[in-house]
Amino acid sequence: MSHVELPGALRQFTAGQHSVELTHADQAPLAEVLDALAGQCPSLDFRIRDEQGQLRRFVNVYLDGEDVRHLAALETPVPAGAEIRILPSVAGG
Repeated sequence: MSHVELPGALRQFTAGQHSVELTHADQAPLAEVLDALAGQCPSLDFRIRDEQGQLRRFVNVYLDGEDVRHLAALETPVPAGAEIRILPSVAGG
């Protein structure tokens, strides 16, 4: 099981929950963990991944504090008990 933390901007897709607990196999690829998240919160998936299933450019995903883009992206193995943070990028000017 892993713990997924979501910012306020995404909580409307989780019925207001700030986090979601996901059951998955130990060392499952991040893509499978995100599939499990999509199973629980279907409308959230479109905010995280594009039509090809890739992470959207403006969404940052951290696994135990590490940016998954600097690891193996969607192939990053997720250990049981991991903390995943999903944060949309903030831009302005």
